[in-house]
Amino acid sequence: MSLKSHEINLDITPITETFGAIISGVKLSNQMSQDELNQIKSYWNRYQILLFRDQDLSKEDIIGFSRELGDLEIHIRNEWLNDSHPEILQISNINVDGKPIGALADGEVGWHYDQIYLKRPALGSLLCSVKIPPEGGCTYFADMTTAYERLPLELKATIDGRLGIQSYENFNNLYSTKTDENQTSLTQKITQPLVRTHPVTGRRALYLCPGMTVGITGIPDDESDAILQQLFDWCLQDDFVYKHNWRLGDALLWDNACTMHRREPFDSVHERLMFRTTILPQAERAVPF
Repeated sequence: MSLKSHEINLDITPITETFGAIISGVKLSNQMSQDELNQIKSYWNRYQILLFRDQDLSKEDIIGFSRELGDLEIHIRNEWLNDSHPEILQISNINVDGKPIGALADGEVGWHYDQIYLKRPALGSLLCSVKIPPEGGCTYFADMTTAYERLPLELKATIDGRLGIQSYENFNNLYSTKTDENQTSLTQKITQPLVRTHPVTGRRALYLCPGMTVGITGIPDDESDAILQQLFDWCLQDDFVYKHNWRLGDALLWDNACTMHRREPFDSVHERLMFRTTILPQAERAVPF
């Protein structure tokens, strides 16, 4: 069912019962009024994932729209930044002169929160399709707000006030390539609350992921591993997951404070190129709480 926004000429089509929406009637390359931007932000907070179809975006367009949502980070993996626009991180399996031009190649990229390993983790990301394979390479998202709200009370009590240990090294060992010495020094293990309060909406969400959450402080490893596995299994139920099949011209904006994601592998004979910006939270709401 498509809903008409009275504030601006938008059609909003929810994707699932709990999160995600397709937004029609807007070109992100166009100059927007403040009222239009505020309405998009409102829907982003409400639906957590916004899909804009049939976009024809230059790099400047991608950066310009993203900047309206917050300050942009220059990603620590500088080897995969766009040469002329470092605000853009390239996700790709393309090689030029024998070197990859982007991150994460064509294999499985397991469930993770972007930058959960940083003191000021990203609030959101905008991912735009530039070149996609004919099949595979789909991105899955998990609604961690609903997963927390429906979590059994006993398990809620177990993790209340607990901190998770986050490791970017663990993620790289599983799905990516190792960081250099400087990057490693900036991405040491860090703790984050297992239940995060959203800095805008105030809703609580599970803040953990199989790719980077390697333990719980104050709990023995074997017990911690068992609790985390129970939480991972709970979050990945079909009721909480949306599978996105990419089309050219898709621009997908997700809320990194309350959704985690993964990418399925695809055939390496096909090239895939995605442009991603990383949107930072306001400084006073930077540290997860």
